[in-house]
Amino acid sequence: MAMKTVVILGRQPKLGLAELESLYGASNVRPIGHQAALLEIDPCVFNFDRLGGAVKFCKLLTELETNDWTRIEQFLIAAAPDKSTQMPNGKMTLGISTYGFKIQPRQIQRTGLALKQAIKTTGRNVRVAPNNQTDLNSAQVIHNRLTSATGWELVIIRNGNSTIIAQTIKVQDIAAYARRDQARPARDSKVGMLPPKLAQMIINLAAGPLPKQALQNICELPPDQTPTKPKLGRLLDPFCGSGVIIQEAMIMGYDCVASDLSERMVSYTRQNIDWLSQQSNSPIDKNSRLELFQADATTYKWPNRPDIIASEIYLGKPLQKLPGRDVLTPIIQESDRILSGFLSNLAQQIDKGTRLCLAVPCWRQTNGHLIHLPVIDSLGVIGYNRVSFQHSGVDDLIYFRSDQTVARELLVLTRK
Repeated sequence: MAMKTVVILGRQPKLGLAELESLYGASNVRPIGHQAALLEIDPCVFNFDRLGGAVKFCKLLTELETNDWTRIEQFLIAAAPDKSTQMPNGKMTLGISTYGFKIQPRQIQRTGLALKQAIKTTGRNVRVAPNNQTDLNSAQVIHNRLTSATGWELVIIRNGNSTIIAQTIKVQDIAAYARRDQARPARDSKVGMLPPKLAQMIINLAAGPLPKQALQNICELPPDQTPTKPKLGRLLDPFCGSGVIIQEAMIMGYDCVASDLSERMVSYTRQNIDWLSQQSNSPIDKNSRLELFQADATTYKWPNRPDIIASEIYLGKPLQKLPGRDVLTPIIQESDRILSGFLSNLAQQIDKGTRLCLAVPCWRQTNGHLIHLPVIDSLGVIGYNRVSFQHSGVDDLIYFRSDQTVARELLVLTRK
Protein backbone atom coordinates (compact mmCIF):
# COMPACT_ATOMS: atom_id res chain seq x y z
CA MET A 1 0.00 0.00 0.00
CA ALA A 2 1.33 3.45 -0.92
CA MET A 3 0.09 5.33 2.13
CA LYS A 4 2.63 5.09 4.90
CA THR A 5 1.70 7.42 7.77
CA VAL A 6 -1.46 7.59 9.85
CA VAL A 7 -2.39 10.47 12.14
CA ILE A 8 -5.16 10.72 14.70
CA LEU A 9 -6.57 14.23 14.61
CA GLY A 10 -7.44 16.44 17.57
CA ARG A 11 -10.64 17.92 18.98
CA GLN A 12 -11.51 19.71 15.71
CA PRO A 13 -10.45 17.22 13.02
CA LYS A 14 -11.22 19.49 10.06
CA LEU A 15 -8.68 22.03 11.34
CA GLY A 16 -6.11 19.26 11.57
CA LEU A 17 -6.88 18.16 8.00
CA ALA A 18 -6.41 21.73 6.71
CA GLU A 19 -3.09 21.94 8.54
CA LEU A 20 -1.87 18.68 6.98
CA GLU A 21 -3.10 19.75 3.54
CA SER A 22 -1.31 23.08 3.87
CA LEU A 23 2.04 21.45 4.63
CA TYR A 24 1.89 18.27 2.53
CA GLY A 25 -0.66 18.97 -0.23
CA ALA A 26 -4.23 17.72 -0.71
CA SER A 27 -3.18 14.79 -2.89
CA ASN A 28 -1.02 13.39 -0.06
CA VAL A 29 -3.81 13.54 2.54
CA ARG A 30 -6.69 11.05 2.67
CA PRO A 31 -9.27 11.46 5.48
CA ILE A 32 -10.32 8.18 7.12
CA GLY A 33 -13.41 8.16 9.28
CA HIS A 34 -14.02 11.34 11.26
CA GLN A 35 -10.87 11.40 13.36
CA ALA A 36 -7.91 10.28 11.26
CA ALA A 37 -5.96 10.73 8.05
CA LEU A 38 -3.68 8.61 5.89
CA LEU A 39 -0.67 10.42 4.46
CA GLU A 40 1.42 9.62 1.41
CA ILE A 41 4.43 10.51 3.54
CA ASP A 42 7.25 8.27 4.74
CA PRO A 43 7.10 8.26 8.58
CA CYS A 44 10.86 8.91 8.59
CA VAL A 45 10.38 12.42 7.09
CA PHE A 46 7.06 13.28 8.77
CA ASN A 47 7.43 16.32 11.05
CA PHE A 48 4.88 15.44 13.75
CA ASP A 49 6.29 17.78 16.41
CA ARG A 50 5.27 20.93 14.54
CA LEU A 51 1.62 19.90 14.20
CA GLY A 52 -0.99 21.38 16.52
CA GLY A 53 -3.97 19.47 15.15
CA ALA A 54 -2.73 15.86 15.30
CA VAL A 55 -2.54 13.95 18.58
CA LYS A 56 -1.07 10.61 17.46
CA PHE A 57 1.51 9.75 14.82
CA CYS A 58 1.28 6.13 13.64
CA LYS A 59 2.93 3.80 11.18
CA LEU A 60 0.54 2.02 8.84
CA LEU A 61 0.60 -1.77 9.30
CA THR A 62 -2.17 -2.98 7.00
CA GLU A 63 -5.67 -2.40 5.68
CA LEU A 64 -8.29 -5.14 6.05
CA GLU A 65 -11.22 -5.50 3.66
CA THR A 66 -13.68 -5.84 6.54
CA ASN A 67 -15.06 -3.80 9.44
CA ASP A 68 -16.43 -6.82 11.29
CA TRP A 69 -14.85 -6.83 14.76
CA THR A 70 -14.75 -10.62 15.08
CA ARG A 71 -12.79 -10.97 11.84
CA ILE A 72 -10.47 -8.09 12.85
CA GLU A 73 -9.81 -9.82 16.17
CA GLN A 74 -9.07 -13.12 14.45
CA PHE A 75 -6.54 -11.42 12.16
CA LEU A 76 -4.80 -9.75 15.12
CA ILE A 77 -4.64 -12.98 17.14
CA ALA A 78 -2.98 -14.70 14.18
CA ALA A 79 -0.50 -11.86 13.55
CA ALA A 80 0.40 -10.76 17.09
CA PRO A 81 2.73 -13.61 18.15
CA ASP A 82 5.07 -13.09 15.19
CA LYS A 83 5.07 -9.33 15.75
CA SER A 84 5.97 -9.78 19.43
CA THR A 85 9.03 -11.92 18.60
CA GLN A 86 10.44 -9.00 16.56
CA MET A 87 10.44 -6.71 19.62
CA PRO A 88 13.31 -6.41 22.14
CA ASN A 89 13.31 -8.68 25.18
CA GLY A 90 11.45 -7.57 28.29
CA LYS A 91 7.91 -7.37 29.56
CA MET A 92 5.67 -6.12 26.77
CA THR A 93 2.79 -3.66 27.22
CA LEU A 94 -0.10 -3.80 24.75
CA GLY A 95 -2.73 -1.12 24.21
CA ILE A 96 -5.64 -0.86 21.78
CA SER A 97 -7.39 2.28 20.52
CA THR A 98 -10.35 2.17 18.16
CA TYR A 99 -11.93 4.95 16.10
CA GLY A 100 -15.26 4.80 14.29
CA PHE A 101 -16.47 1.45 15.63
CA LYS A 102 -19.69 1.03 17.61
CA ILE A 103 -18.03 -1.03 20.28
CA GLN A 104 -17.83 -0.98 24.08
CA PRO A 105 -14.53 -0.59 25.98
CA ARG A 106 -15.09 -3.98 27.64
CA GLN A 107 -15.12 -5.65 24.21
CA ILE A 108 -11.82 -3.97 23.34
CA GLN A 109 -10.48 -5.20 26.68
CA ARG A 110 -11.53 -8.78 25.82
CA THR A 111 -9.70 -8.49 22.49
CA GLY A 112 -6.63 -7.26 24.35
CA LEU A 113 -6.74 -10.26 26.69
CA ALA A 114 -7.12 -12.60 23.69
CA LEU A 115 -4.04 -11.04 22.10
CA LYS A 116 -2.21 -11.39 25.40
CA GLN A 117 -2.90 -15.12 25.46
CA ALA A 118 -1.75 -15.48 21.84
CA ILE A 119 1.50 -13.60 22.54
CA LYS A 120 2.17 -15.61 25.70
CA THR A 121 2.44 -18.75 23.55
CA THR A 122 5.84 -17.39 22.46
CA GLY A 123 6.96 -17.35 26.11
CA ARG A 124 6.65 -13.60 26.37
CA ASN A 125 5.24 -11.75 29.41
CA VAL A 126 2.55 -9.21 28.42
CA ARG A 127 0.51 -6.56 30.23
CA VAL A 128 -2.61 -5.00 28.66
CA ALA A 129 -3.29 -1.29 29.23
CA PRO A 130 -6.88 -0.89 30.49
CA ASN A 131 -9.51 0.75 28.26
CA ASN A 132 -11.87 3.08 30.10
CA GLN A 133 -12.91 4.43 26.70
CA THR A 134 -12.65 3.15 23.16
CA ASP A 135 -9.35 4.98 22.64
CA LEU A 136 -6.34 5.68 24.85
CA ASN A 137 -5.49 9.37 25.18
CA SER A 138 -1.97 10.81 25.03
CA ALA A 139 -1.54 10.71 28.81
CA GLN A 140 -2.45 7.01 28.90
CA VAL A 141 -0.10 6.18 26.03
CA ILE A 142 2.74 8.01 27.80
CA HIS A 143 1.93 6.53 31.25
CA ASN A 144 1.86 2.97 29.87
CA ARG A 145 5.02 3.55 27.79
CA LEU A 146 3.25 2.30 24.69
CA THR A 147 5.70 4.03 22.35
CA SER A 148 8.76 2.52 24.07
CA ALA A 149 10.76 -0.35 22.59
CA THR A 150 8.61 -2.92 24.45
CA GLY A 151 5.31 -1.03 24.05
CA TRP A 152 2.78 -1.63 21.30
CA GLU A 153 -0.35 0.45 20.79
CA LEU A 154 -2.58 -0.90 18.05
CA VAL A 155 -4.68 1.82 16.42
CA ILE A 156 -7.73 0.39 14.64
CA ILE A 157 -9.73 2.79 12.46
CA ARG A 158 -12.95 2.06 10.62
CA ASN A 159 -12.75 3.38 7.06
CA GLY A 160 -16.11 2.67 5.41
CA ASN A 161 -16.21 -1.05 4.66
CA SER A 162 -12.52 -1.56 5.44
CA THR A 163 -10.28 -1.16 8.50
CA ILE A 164 -6.93 0.56 8.89
CA ILE A 165 -4.54 -0.98 11.41
CA ALA A 166 -1.56 1.10 12.55
CA GLN A 167 0.99 1.28 15.35
CA THR A 168 1.55 4.44 17.39
CA ILE A 169 5.05 5.88 17.06
CA LYS A 170 4.57 9.11 19.00
CA VAL A 171 1.91 11.18 20.76
CA GLN A 172 1.74 14.88 21.53
CA ASP A 173 4.05 15.88 24.37
CA ILE A 174 1.33 17.17 26.67
CA ALA A 175 3.78 18.06 29.45
CA ALA A 176 5.83 20.24 27.08
CA TYR A 177 2.70 22.03 25.87
CA ALA A 178 1.63 22.68 29.46
CA ARG A 179 5.04 24.15 30.32
CA ARG A 180 5.05 26.41 27.26
CA ASP A 181 1.55 27.59 28.14
CA GLN A 182 1.00 27.73 31.90
CA ALA A 183 4.58 28.19 33.14
CA ARG A 184 5.33 31.27 31.02
CA PRO A 185 6.28 34.19 33.30
CA ALA A 186 4.27 36.90 31.51
CA ARG A 187 0.60 36.09 30.89
CA ASP A 188 -2.54 38.22 30.76
CA SER A 189 -5.92 36.48 30.72
CA LYS A 190 -7.64 39.77 29.86
CA VAL A 191 -6.18 39.80 26.36
CA GLY A 192 -6.97 36.15 25.73
CA MET A 193 -4.77 33.10 25.95
CA LEU A 194 -3.62 31.67 22.62
CA PRO A 195 -3.04 27.91 23.09
CA PRO A 196 0.35 26.75 21.76
CA LYS A 197 -1.36 24.05 19.64
CA LEU A 198 -3.48 26.70 17.92
CA ALA A 199 -0.38 28.85 17.40
CA GLN A 200 1.25 25.90 15.62
CA MET A 201 -1.80 25.49 13.38
CA ILE A 202 -1.80 29.21 12.50
CA ILE A 203 1.88 29.01 11.51
CA ASN A 204 1.37 25.83 9.49
CA LEU A 205 -1.62 27.25 7.63
CA ALA A 206 0.50 30.30 6.82
CA ALA A 207 3.52 28.22 5.82
CA GLY A 208 2.04 26.32 2.89
CA PRO A 209 3.99 23.39 1.39
CA LEU A 210 7.11 22.48 3.33
CA PRO A 211 10.40 22.92 1.45
CA LYS A 212 12.49 19.82 0.74
CA GLN A 213 15.06 20.77 3.38
CA ALA A 214 12.33 20.47 6.03
CA LEU A 215 11.73 16.81 5.12
CA GLN A 216 14.72 15.47 7.03
CA ASN A 217 15.04 11.68 7.35
CA ILE A 218 15.15 11.08 11.10
CA CYS A 219 15.46 7.30 10.62
CA GLU A 220 18.98 7.78 9.24
CA LEU A 221 20.17 9.69 12.34
CA PRO A 222 22.09 7.96 15.14
CA PRO A 223 19.80 7.36 18.18
CA ASP A 224 21.59 9.97 20.31
CA GLN A 225 21.59 12.71 17.65
CA THR A 226 18.94 15.45 17.54
CA PRO A 227 17.88 16.44 14.02
CA THR A 228 19.09 19.87 12.92
CA LYS A 229 16.35 22.36 12.11
CA PRO A 230 16.30 23.76 8.57
CA LYS A 231 16.13 27.49 7.98
CA LEU A 232 12.52 28.19 7.08
CA GLY A 233 12.58 31.91 6.32
CA ARG A 234 11.24 35.03 8.00
CA LEU A 235 7.90 35.04 9.81
CA LEU A 236 6.07 38.27 10.69
CA ASP A 237 3.68 38.54 13.65
CA PRO A 238 2.47 42.16 13.87
CA PHE A 239 0.05 41.51 16.78
CA CYS A 240 2.43 39.46 18.90
CA GLY A 241 0.66 39.82 22.27
CA SER A 242 2.55 37.71 24.82
CA GLY A 243 4.51 35.95 22.07
CA VAL A 244 2.93 32.49 21.72
CA ILE A 245 3.14 32.42 17.91
CA ILE A 246 6.71 33.74 18.04
CA GLN A 247 7.63 31.09 20.60
CA GLU A 248 6.27 28.26 18.45
CA ALA A 249 7.78 29.69 15.25
CA MET A 250 11.24 29.93 16.80
CA ILE A 251 10.93 26.33 18.00
CA MET A 252 10.22 25.32 14.37
CA GLY A 253 13.25 27.26 13.15
CA TYR A 254 11.85 30.50 11.72
CA ASP A 255 13.51 33.89 12.05
CA CYS A 256 10.84 36.16 13.48
CA VAL A 257 9.81 39.80 13.27
CA ALA A 258 7.32 40.66 16.01
CA SER A 259 5.57 43.83 17.05
CA ASP A 260 2.55 45.01 19.00
CA LEU A 261 0.83 48.33 19.56
CA SER A 262 1.23 47.82 23.32
CA GLU A 263 4.67 48.30 24.85
CA ARG A 264 3.52 46.05 27.70
CA MET A 265 2.80 43.19 25.25
CA VAL A 266 6.20 43.69 23.61
CA SER A 267 7.74 43.41 27.08
CA TYR A 268 5.72 40.23 27.74
CA THR A 269 6.95 38.65 24.52
CA ARG A 270 10.55 39.49 25.40
CA GLN A 271 10.19 38.02 28.91
CA ASN A 272 8.58 34.83 27.64
CA ILE A 273 11.06 34.22 24.81
CA ASP A 274 14.01 34.92 27.13
CA TRP A 275 12.55 32.55 29.72
CA LEU A 276 12.07 29.70 27.24
CA SER A 277 15.48 30.28 25.64
CA GLN A 278 17.17 29.97 29.04
CA GLN A 279 15.56 26.64 29.95
CA SER A 280 17.83 23.62 30.01
CA ASN A 281 17.30 21.76 26.72
CA SER A 282 15.31 24.75 25.43
CA PRO A 283 13.18 23.78 22.42
CA ILE A 284 13.89 27.13 20.74
CA ASP A 285 16.25 26.76 17.79
CA LYS A 286 19.46 28.53 18.86
CA ASN A 287 19.94 29.82 15.30
CA SER A 288 16.54 31.56 15.14
CA ARG A 289 16.68 35.34 15.31
CA LEU A 290 14.06 37.70 16.71
CA GLU A 291 13.43 41.36 15.92
CA LEU A 292 10.93 42.74 18.46
CA PHE A 293 9.57 46.29 18.72
CA GLN A 294 6.50 48.43 19.37
CA ALA A 295 4.54 49.42 16.25
CA ASP A 296 1.06 50.11 14.89
CA ALA A 297 0.39 47.32 12.38
CA THR A 298 -2.08 49.50 10.45
CA THR A 299 0.59 52.10 9.52
CA TYR A 300 4.08 50.65 10.10
CA LYS A 301 6.45 50.17 7.16
CA TRP A 302 8.49 46.98 7.61
CA PRO A 303 12.05 47.34 6.30
CA ASN A 304 12.30 43.75 5.05
CA ARG A 305 9.65 41.66 3.31
CA PRO A 306 8.49 38.62 5.30
CA ASP A 307 8.19 35.16 3.79
CA ILE A 308 4.99 34.37 5.70
CA ILE A 309 2.68 36.22 8.12
CA ALA A 310 1.08 34.43 11.07
CA SER A 311 -0.80 36.37 13.74
CA GLU A 312 -3.83 36.69 15.95
CA ILE A 313 -5.40 40.14 15.73
CA TYR A 314 -7.28 41.85 18.54
CA LEU A 315 -10.27 39.67 19.46
CA GLY A 316 -12.19 42.40 21.27
CA LYS A 317 -13.11 42.34 24.93
CA PRO A 318 -13.72 38.91 26.53
CA LEU A 319 -17.44 38.05 26.69
CA GLN A 320 -19.16 35.53 28.96
CA LYS A 321 -22.26 35.64 26.76
CA LEU A 322 -23.33 37.42 23.61
CA PRO A 323 -24.33 41.00 24.50
CA GLY A 324 -26.99 43.12 22.85
CA ARG A 325 -26.31 44.82 19.52
CA ASP A 326 -25.64 48.15 21.24
CA VAL A 327 -22.64 46.59 23.02
CA LEU A 328 -21.56 44.12 20.34
CA THR A 329 -21.60 46.48 17.32
CA PRO A 330 -18.75 48.74 18.57
CA ILE A 331 -16.67 45.66 19.42
CA ILE A 332 -17.14 44.29 15.89
CA GLN A 333 -16.41 47.69 14.34
CA GLU A 334 -13.15 48.07 16.26
CA SER A 335 -11.83 44.63 15.28
CA ASP A 336 -12.96 45.20 11.69
CA ARG A 337 -11.17 48.55 11.54
CA ILE A 338 -7.93 47.00 12.85
CA LEU A 339 -8.03 44.05 10.42
CA SER A 340 -8.97 46.22 7.44
CA GLY A 341 -6.26 48.77 8.24
CA PHE A 342 -3.62 46.11 8.69
CA LEU A 343 -4.44 44.21 5.49
CA SER A 344 -4.48 47.43 3.45
CA ASN A 345 -1.14 48.49 4.91
CA LEU A 346 0.45 45.06 4.43
CA ALA A 347 -0.76 44.66 0.83
CA GLN A 348 1.58 47.45 -0.28
CA GLN A 349 4.59 45.77 1.35
CA ILE A 350 4.51 42.07 0.40
CA ASP A 351 5.12 40.18 -2.81
CA LYS A 352 2.42 38.59 -4.92
CA GLY A 353 1.68 35.09 -3.61
CA THR A 354 2.89 35.79 -0.08
CA ARG A 355 0.81 33.67 2.27
CA LEU A 356 -0.67 34.59 5.63
CA CYS A 357 -2.91 33.10 8.29
CA LEU A 358 -4.69 35.40 10.70
CA ALA A 359 -6.84 34.39 13.65
CA VAL A 360 -9.65 36.94 13.76
CA PRO A 361 -12.71 37.10 16.01
CA CYS A 362 -16.19 35.86 15.22
CA TRP A 363 -19.07 35.66 17.64
CA ARG A 364 -21.23 32.63 18.30
CA GLN A 365 -24.96 33.22 18.59
CA THR A 366 -27.23 31.03 20.72
CA ASN A 367 -28.63 29.42 17.55
CA GLY A 368 -25.11 28.32 16.57
CA HIS A 369 -24.74 30.82 13.73
CA LEU A 370 -21.66 33.03 13.59
CA ILE A 371 -21.27 36.78 13.25
CA HIS A 372 -18.21 37.45 11.05
CA LEU A 373 -16.16 40.60 10.53
CA PRO A 374 -17.62 42.59 7.60
CA VAL A 375 -14.23 43.14 5.92
CA ILE A 376 -14.00 39.40 5.16
CA ASP A 377 -16.47 39.97 2.31
CA SER A 378 -14.10 42.56 0.79
CA LEU A 379 -10.78 40.69 0.89
CA GLY A 380 -10.53 40.67 -2.91
CA VAL A 381 -10.92 44.43 -3.10
CA ILE A 382 -8.07 44.93 -0.60
CA GLY A 383 -5.81 42.66 -2.64
CA TYR A 384 -6.08 39.12 -1.27
CA ASN A 385 -7.33 35.70 -2.33
CA ARG A 386 -8.72 33.34 0.29
CA VAL A 387 -7.04 29.93 0.16
CA SER A 388 -9.46 27.04 -0.26
CA PHE A 389 -8.80 23.54 1.03
CA GLN A 390 -9.98 20.31 -0.53
CA HIS A 391 -10.61 18.46 2.72
CA SER A 392 -11.96 21.36 4.84
CA GLY A 393 -14.31 24.25 4.03
CA VAL A 394 -13.92 27.83 5.24
CA ASP A 395 -16.66 27.18 7.80
CA ASP A 396 -14.48 24.43 9.28
CA LEU A 397 -11.64 26.85 10.03
CA ILE A 398 -13.23 28.15 13.23
CA TYR A 399 -11.47 27.39 16.50
CA PHE A 400 -13.71 27.41 19.57
CA ARG A 401 -14.66 25.64 22.74
CA SER A 402 -18.27 24.87 23.56
CA ASP A 403 -18.42 27.41 26.40
CA GLN A 404 -16.90 30.31 24.42
CA THR A 405 -18.81 33.20 22.87
CA VAL A 406 -15.82 34.67 21.02
CA ALA A 407 -14.41 32.15 18.52
CA ARG A 408 -11.34 32.45 16.31
CA GLU A 409 -11.79 32.35 12.56
CA LEU A 410 -8.63 31.37 10.71
CA LEU A 411 -8.21 33.40 7.53
CA VAL A 412 -5.71 31.82 5.15
CA LEU A 413 -4.87 34.33 2.42
CA THR A 414 -2.42 35.01 -0.37
CA ARG A 415 -1.50 38.39 -1.83
CA LYS A 416 -3.06 38.79 -5.27
